[in-house]
Amino acid sequence: MAVSWNEVVAFALTLPGTELASFYGDMVPKVRGKAFVSRGREPDSFALRVPLDEVEMLKEIDPACFWQTPHYEGWPCVLARFATADRERILALVERAWAARASKAQCAERAAAAT
Repeated sequence: MAVSWNEVVAFALTLPGTELASFYGDMVPKVRGKAFVSRGREPDSFALRVPLDEVEMLKEIDPACFWQTPHYEGWPCVLARFATADRERILALVERAWAARASKAQCAERAAAAT
């Protein structure tokens, strides 16, 4: 099932400490002042922060969804196409991207809410 930008943002805003804030002229979810997902520069896709060592793995596992342009190469970020994105996988990746930028206390709050 595909995912939309609005769904990505709505989910991100459920994560502790997340707020919408300006990022290169757009309003994106941020935690502790750091963006972890954005619309990106490419139509029909959004940029998702992932560890650099996972970028190639995601592109190999699901090249119809995950990709990069030269602008993103070498950065801990991958593009995901809305139309081909698996909703559950994307939301899990959004949560992981959030956790990488959130404080330990925010991560503990999320873990407590999940139980």
